[in-house]
Amino acid sequence: MNVFEAVVVGSSAGGIRALENLLAPLPNDFPLPIIIVQHLHPESESYLPKILATHCALPVKQAEEREIIQAGRVYIAPPNYHLLIEEDYSFSLSLEPPVRYARPSVDVMFETAVYAYRDKLIGIILTGANDDGSYGVKKLKQMGGYVIVQDPKTAEAEAMPKSAIAAAQVDKILPIEQVGVYLLQLVNRSLRGGIS
Repeated sequence: MNVFEAVVVGSSAGGIRALENLLAPLPNDFPLPIIIVQHLHPESESYLPKILATHCALPVKQAEEREIIQAGRVYIAPPNYHLLIEEDYSFSLSLEPPVRYARPSVDVMFETAVYAYRDKLIGIILTGANDDGSYGVKKLKQMGGYVIVQDPKTAEAEAMPKSAIAAAQVDKILPIEQVGVYLLQLVNRSLRGGIS
């Protein structure tokens, strides 16, 4: 029986609009942390937390080195750093080389989150133009976590959701407009008695 403790999200091309759709239905008492890797240009300003905060009832901030992850917050990976989740539920930032041409990498964040949260983790893959996230999804499913993928037909770029679906037996494939609502239902159900 899974009682979930965290949500990890990966997105790339077209991801800002998809993230707005994901976060908009979540109430201000949503009980889990949401940790997001959105591929950004390495030189870009970290404007994403401000943009998403206008569509989200939860506090949104950029993740910081050694910060302890707290429930009911949305964390964004900073541009040009890999975001890692340590087993003590804190963040670390890395300048290791890009993975699948990306830094931050969805795979790096997902894989480290899996080792911290194990089967208590929900992974979400949204629109994107490469296959970053497919390895992380595979690891998450192997560990017993739950995976939601945006229906590629509703994605601005379908490569990322398609590669996640090909990599593992994902739990749910949904149009972007339904992902946030479904996430809320899933988490509420898990807190009431677990997901078998």
